[in-house]
Order: sequence, then structure tokens, then C-alpha cells
Amino acid sequence: MIKREKYLKNIRPFYDKDLIKVITGIRRCGKSVILMQIMDELRDNGIRDEQIIYINFEFVDYIDITDVKAFNAYVENKIVKDEKYYLFFDEIQNVDRWEKAINSLKAKYKDKVSIFITGSNSDLLSGELATHIAGRYVSFKIYPFTFEEVCQLKEINERYEIEREFNDFILWGGMPQRFVMEDEQQIRTYLADVYNSIVVKDIIERFKIKDIDLFNKILTYIVTTPSQTFSADSLSNYLLADNLEVSKVTIYNYLEYMCKALLIHKCDRYDIRGKKILNGKYKYYLADLGLGQVINSEKKKQMGAYLENIVYNELLSRGYVVKVGTLTNGEIDFIATRYEEKIYFQIAYHLYDEIIDREFGVYNNINDNYPKFVISTDAFDFSQNGIIHKNIIDWLLNK
Repeated sequence: MIKREKYLKNIRPFYDKDLIKVITGIRRCGKSVILMQIMDELRDNGIRDEQIIYINFEFVDYIDITDVKAFNAYVENKIVKDEKYYLFFDEIQNVDRWEKAINSLKAKYKDKVSIFITGSNSDLLSGELATHIAGRYVSFKIYPFTFEEVCQLKEINERYEIEREFNDFILWGGMPQRFVMEDEQQIRTYLADVYNSIVVKDIIERFKIKDIDLFNKILTYIVTTPSQTFSADSLSNYLLADNLEVSKVTIYNYLEYMCKALLIHKCDRYDIRGKKILNGKYKYYLADLGLGQVINSEKKKQMGAYLENIVYNELLSRGYVVKVGTLTNGEIDFIATRYEEKIYFQIAYHLYDEIIDREFGVYNNINDNYPKFVISTDAFDFSQNGIIHKNIIDWLLNK
């Protein structure tokens, strides 16, 4: 397994800081491996195994640690010397009222403990923990492998190998464990297991969903209409075709649950001229394309949309906040911002004639000097009028 330096370099400065390190990401995206890599680095720096306490709450070894008292007692029994301890709690959301144990440990041992926690839901810090430790934690978001990480893992450099791997990446995504599978059937079985674990454990059980059939229909709609502007009305009409009348509140609740489980990401639409977020219509992107393959195998018919999804996920992994830009006579696929930086992106499968006019022409309506890109699979450089065209593989590999 490769060292995930793009994340470690951001976490490393906080190893010994008096801040709780909170690491979130979709189930099986590699959070546990990152914890292991942090522990390895600590050992390399002279920290002894006795100073490292690791609990993965999905392991049967810790099946009895289900509430705050059992959690707190287990950890305190491990802290036996007056020295610094490094505490790693993996998938901590499985413990009821876990935040109280974290608060207690932090209050009791202060700078004698460095705490790292991971979780598979986006609102890990939206409850009591955030209230009690405001200003005393730092958070990091982890994503499945980017295409650049895949190429590093496979140790490929030749263009034909890279292009072949990219086609595979579009189909099966970047969930780390799928790369140890030996054939397509194993990959499909593995991804189906991941998908079902997320849906059952992180959504249906957690939010106590009773109408599972309805939930699955809504999820299938999102997965099979990638990168499309979405409204509750459009989904309601889709469900009516099956004689299902569903309230907008229910629809939005189910979508929120999917986002909290990090299965999908909601992308706001931003009025470029009015400089405001537009409510009511959004785009949703899959956290990993391979999970979409489990229930939607018609990707060739939607190649442009899936390339858009890849660019969206890549931008998130690079630390950008991403929105869809709206104009009076058009739409910008993405506006990516990071601190003072802003970049515009248009994504297309292939560029030709009217597609070139459309993808480049939309920028005529934007009068600023921020970088503007058109991303496609084309090898030929179509850059014009200060607008940069990049082959998607080259862009993903930072070439």
C-alpha cells in the first residue's frame, strides 16, 4: 500500500499538538491505513508501542465497548505511566456518547495524550463534541485513491499503461482495497459489499429508515442520473411513475442521510452575477465511481457525466470548495475556490465543432482574470483566448 503523503503532510504537524485530530471519510476509503502510517511514523521517532493505544470499533475484539463508560474504563486501564500516550480511535461513531469519553480523557490527561479519531459520517463534529471542544480540534477529510495515487500504486509510467488504467478507474473507481482483487468478479463483489455496508450501517440502521424500498429507489435515481441538476420536483415526478407519492421533506431527508454517510456529495449552485447560493436545485456526485457501478453499469452512455464526477472528486481531494456556476445564458461546470484562489472548469468528453464553441464560449460571460480551464479526453491542445485546455489524464497527474 502506498504512503498517502497528500494527507499525512497535513496531519503530521499536529502529531504532538494539544488538539484532537478528527479524520473523516467514506467507509473503506483508507482512514485506518492512514492511522497505521501515523503510528509507524511515531515509532520511527522513538515512541514505544506501550505509548500507543489503538481501538478499531469494528473489530470483534472491542465488541463489548459500546458505551461511554466501557470506552473510558478501557482506555484509562491502558494509561499506566506518567508519560505521553497517543490514542487512536477508529470508526468511533459506533460507540454511544463517545464524545463524553473524549472530553473526559482530554480534561483529565490534558497534554499527556494526543488523540486521533476517525469516523464514516460527515456530521461527526456536528453534535456535543463540537460544542465542548470548539477551537480545540482540527479536522481532515480523506477520500478514495485519486488517479495519481492509483498510478503510484501500480508503478506505471508508460502512456498506454496510464490510459488503460484510466479506463479502469472510470469503471471501478479508487476504493483502495479493490486493487488487491484478482479479477472483475472479485472487484464487483467487494464493491457491492462496501456499498451495502454503507447503505445498511451508515444510513438505514443509523437513521432508522423504515421504507427501504423507497430509499433504494431514490438512491438509484441519484446514481443513474449523475451530474444532473436536481430538484425535489424532478425526483417526485420520477417516483410518481411507480405510483409513489412522496413529500419533498422525505426526499430531502433521504438525500441528507446519503450525504452524511459520505456516499454522495451535494454541490451547491452559485449565481455568478448575483453572488449568492441558489436554493432548491443542486447537483450530486458519487464519492466513488466504483460504487455507482454496483447498481448502474451503463457508464459508456454517460461518459461526460462520469468525467465531471472524477474532476469534482479530484478538486475535493486537493482541498477546494466546489460549486456549480450559473449564468443568465449558461452554466459553468465548476467554480473551485481555496483561500484566495479561484479557478473555473468546463468538462467535456470530446471537443469538436459546436462542443468547442459551447465549452469555450461560456467563458465570454465572465469578466475576471481568474484561470479558466476546459478539461477533456482529447490529446490535441485546443487552448484559445487565454482559456487553458487540458487532457484529463494530464490534469489529474499534474502534468
